[in-house]
Amino acid sequence: MNVVPIDQLDTLPIIFNGGLIGVYHDWCESFNTYPRTYDLLHMSYLLGDLTKRCHIIEIAAEIDRILRPGRWFVLRDTIEVIRKMDSILWSLHYKTTIVKQQFLVATKGFWRPGNTGSQS
Repeated sequence: MNVVPIDQLDTLPIIFNGGLIGVYHDWCESFNTYPRTYDLLHMSYLLGDLTKRCHIIEIAAEIDRILRPGRWFVLRDTIEVIRKMDSILWSLHYKTTIVKQQFLVATKGFWRPGNTGSQS
């Protein structure tokens, strides 16, 4: 599923022409899907503009809601945005790695109250 932000360049026709499916979405709102639906989420330079309209913690909470435990989130953005998201995801028990100062790769852990640490 390709998700095109409502406030950026409209690339949905290109996605459709390639035979793929996609939707428009405002990431400051809840995404209409069941929790723990996706195995991979990736964003490229999306959070910098989004944080002007909504808080990065709200976006991280939505990412956490729709991503399955043990699955991946990949973010390409400025190092400032990556560092902010890294600390938030760490607090949500993700295993994170910053690659080449432009990518954040995170794996969602499976955490329960009372556990001493995260498990994949």
